[in-house]
Amino acid sequence: MEKEEISKEIERLRKELEYHNYRYYVLDDPVVTDQEYDGLFRELEHLETENPEFADMNSPTQRVGTVPLDAFKTVQHTVPMLSLQNAMTEDEVRDFHKRVLKILSTPDVEYVMEVKIDGLAVELVYIDGEFTLGSTRGDGYAGEDITQNLRTIRSIPMRLRSDDIPVPERLEVRGEVYMGKKEFLALNEHRELTGEPLFANPRNAAAGSIRQLDPRITAERKLNVFCYAMGRITGMEFPNHMDFLLHLQKWGFRVNPYVKLCRSIDDAVAHYRYIRSIREDMPYEIDGTVIKVNRTDHQSDLGTVSRSPRWAIAYKFEAREETTTVEDIAVSVGRTGALTPVAFLKPVIVGGVEVSRATLHNEDEIARKDIRVGDSVIVTRAGDVIPEVVRVIDGYRPGRKEPFTMPVNCPVCGEPVVRPPGEAIRRCVNISCPAQIKGTIEHFASKRAMDIDGLGTKLIEQMVDRGTIRDVSDLYFIKKETLAGMERMADRSAQNIIDAIEASKKRPFSRFIYALGIRQVGEHVAGLLAERFNSIDTLMAADISTLIAIPEIGPEAANSITAFFGDPKNHGTIERILSAGIVLEYEQQGNKKLGGLTFVFTGSLSSMSRDQARIAVEELGAKTASSISKKVDYVVTGEEAGSKLDKARQLGIRILTEQEFLQMIEKP
Repeated sequence: MEKEEISKEIERLRKELEYHNYRYYVLDDPVVTDQEYDGLFRELEHLETENPEFADMNSPTQRVGTVPLDAFKTVQHTVPMLSLQNAMTEDEVRDFHKRVLKILSTPDVEYVMEVKIDGLAVELVYIDGEFTLGSTRGDGYAGEDITQNLRTIRSIPMRLRSDDIPVPERLEVRGEVYMGKKEFLALNEHRELTGEPLFANPRNAAAGSIRQLDPRITAERKLNVFCYAMGRITGMEFPNHMDFLLHLQKWGFRVNPYVKLCRSIDDAVAHYRYIRSIREDMPYEIDGTVIKVNRTDHQSDLGTVSRSPRWAIAYKFEAREETTTVEDIAVSVGRTGALTPVAFLKPVIVGGVEVSRATLHNEDEIARKDIRVGDSVIVTRAGDVIPEVVRVIDGYRPGRKEPFTMPVNCPVCGEPVVRPPGEAIRRCVNISCPAQIKGTIEHFASKRAMDIDGLGTKLIEQMVDRGTIRDVSDLYFIKKETLAGMERMADRSAQNIIDAIEASKKRPFSRFIYALGIRQVGEHVAGLLAERFNSIDTLMAADISTLIAIPEIGPEAANSITAFFGDPKNHGTIERILSAGIVLEYEQQGNKKLGGLTFVFTGSLSSMSRDQARIAVEELGAKTASSISKKVDYVVTGEEAGSKLDKARQLGIRILTEQEFLQMIEKP
């Protein structure tokens, strides 16, 4: 195609993808399949890569940046983002209404009622319909520039839709970034599995996610947004707030479906009661409603007082707190070995849900709040999801109760627990602990670890529940007949798994280290350890000072490694695995064919998956990276290679075709 034709085709694809984003993320009504969307996306990505002169930061392909920031810049708001006064009772709302009528000297007034999303306030700036700047509320007058993170939120339009209505020269839109209940629970479940601290509620999760210096982390968090207010607007005026919200929808913004035009304060109070009644069923957290005077001239006449507008008020829900008694405190052990104290409570209804137990987080929290068995306590549901003890009621401690102390041995397996320096959580590091065994085995058998094909979650659960395997070493002694007796397991399937277990007996040392599931030891650190130590015995004998001397291994990882190998039961499990005929490849990275080299893969390879390609080069001593930098030695390109290819050319990095790559990794 000629350049003019290419430019038109790129623009056509961008508009089509933006339309499908709008249908999917804003209207929740897609009109194409995921496969069709992916095909259009790859076509655009290819054209943009081959024709970098048509680059556009607001292209659908540029949603996720690759360069982390060192810090956020400060952004001044042209119109202050004011906070709202709160009303906790109906009387306070009616007093607000009386003040409005008195100042306006009018017998009645229309209101717009909105739900109050429990998230993080942001401002989006559009110049001639193009998204140019995004920031946090900050102190109301200045916030942080989080533009590249906001680009990752698919429901935020990069270009305003202008098919039906014109767009203003400058448009400032205020909204609330939030994380849905389902996404919040999934994120915390993942963080528990990886040994990371849990977020207390969806609001904290959203705030922590949107303020990541690396936008790729933000993109993984599945954030969303509702838009609800205007800042400065140039080239267009609106007679009322409801008209502005309707324009937002037409421009492609996501507006909450529970917005209601109320003809009187009675209508507003009635709508508040309705929203309160359906609060539990909403897929996101709200902590009240917002009542706004509809007409913009009335808003102007009412003005502001201190740092709040006189024309709006937040009608908050009553606190979801109840009083109950701590009947017992026990300690649970999670799949990562974390010991979590749990309060068993006299059952109480909190926000429509019966609560009989609540997390106490860790021993430092128990000590700070001084929670003891028999105490009368205030209980809430953090983020309306997780039951939590807020505080002890002073003066309600009958008799003298001893402070709670955390166990020094795992309550499940009896092994000693450790509390790494600088951490608040005690952990059981016994990889054979029954509380952790299912997750341990699943990780051990995963593709990037020992790669035991066919050994999935449901089969592992069956084997553990039946007592067939009690730790990972049992995998190497299981019989075909035992497997064939499992549910949905035919003779052929059982043989396939036996074959996969046998094949896993020959793996690189680094993958074996990773498979053990040591906290703070991912694939990269496992590779560093395999490169430094020439046997499993020397690794197990390494002390903290030896480990810290290895570049990129810090005190936390070193403490975690020594604690793991310091457990005699872990020693026994490893020895039993090795006795089954495991052959670990101890060849050090520097002596390998691709030792010291770094590869990046882009595009689709026809002969193998990108995951298989990564494993292939890592087994030959190389490292892999996800982004382009001067440290990269080779970029391997497949079909429909992305923007990484263009950046590699700019940096002068050696580019390999798939055929050249296959020749490079071919065994002599």
